Amino acid sequence: MRSIPRFIVVMLTLCCCVGCDQVSKSAARSMLHSGVTESLFADSLRFQLTENPGSFLSLGASLPEQMRFTLFTAAVAVILVGLVCGALFARRLSTARFVALALLAGGGISNLIDRLINDGRVTDFLNVGIGTLRSGIFNLANMAILAGALLLVLRTRGAPSAPATTAPITPPRS
Repeated sequence: MRSIPRFIVVMLTLCCCVGCDQVSKSAARSMLHSGVTESLFADSLRFQLTENPGSFLSLGASLPEQMRFTLFTAAVAVILVGLVCGALFARRLSTARFVALALLAGGGISNLIDRLINDGRVTDFLNVGIGTLRSGIFNLANMAILAGALLLVLRTRGAPSAPATTAPITPPRS
């Protein structure tokens, strides 16, 4: 894809991810109460407001505050810069792959914004499942990150491998 359309696709993806996630988190903070669960669709979807100081499924939440800042804010910011640069400038990336990088970056940027404005915490509020089989509590940014990761994996697994180059076998001369 040419650079101008690629730039537009990446920027639109980033803006949509960050915009939708931040609006949904703002709505969750204003409409939901911490510790109260709202259930929909025969309890297959739950809204449950929580502020997560860790990463996915609260991993790292018990780390000291300075370590959490270093890992989940500073290091993530560096990785996100790399993802955006890769999505914009890496040569020979298929459309699916640079969109995947943009989805990863968009979700990450939105969660980073949360950490910067909410004292190192990310707002999570969605939970899905059937009966006792349930997901962790997550947000729309996590869905964008998961979609980007799945797209990368699927496009990598489905990518044709380079043909093997072998030299022709010639019989030895006598």
